[in-house]
Amino acid sequence: MIHLKTPCDEAQIRSLKVGDAVEITGVLFTGRDAVHKYLHEGGELPPGVNLRNGILYHCGPVVIKDEQGRWKVTAAGPTTSIREEPYQGQLIKEFGLRGVIGKGGMGDRTLAACREFGCVYLHAIGGAAQVLAECIKSVRNVYLLEKFGAPEAIWEFEVERFPSVVTMDANGNSLHKEVFEASQKALAQRL
Repeated sequence: MIHLKTPCDEAQIRSLKVGDAVEITGVLFTGRDAVHKYLHEGGELPPGVNLRNGILYHCGPVVIKDEQGRWKVTAAGPTTSIREEPYQGQLIKEFGLRGVIGKGGMGDRTLAACREFGCVYLHAIGGAAQVLAECIKSVRNVYLLEKFGAPEAIWEFEVERFPSVVTMDANGNSLHKEVFEASQKALAQRL
């Protein structure tokens, strides 16, 4: 198990390999479709959101307010990442991201940006939303809530030992591509 603490060091990110199990401690920001499109079209990050050397989580959390008015995350599973493919490479470059967490993998443009700028794609376990929520120790803030609504807002989480697996590394390797090619080869042999 490799332990990452945010903000991340580029050398450590570049040393990660496809298949490495990683636990993240520190700050994660969420960002889904609306945020990616907004930033791609020139929207600005709200004051307080610093993605440089950070990790962006493709997640639309389920949150409630407790009796004291504090946010509590009850579910925080990953959302399908491929929808962000038109935008992700630009965001990695522009905002200096070192990691992106989601599920299902991403495409060639994101893989190229990971290689060029020193970023990894981390796969979180789909269907484990409540377990992943237990790794969120606090909600530090929420941004663009009024503009996009709760699932699409930018949430700032303090996390401890958040589990994930490197499936696209900064060396141009993609487990998703490897599995697809192996599947195509196996299928061709059966036909």
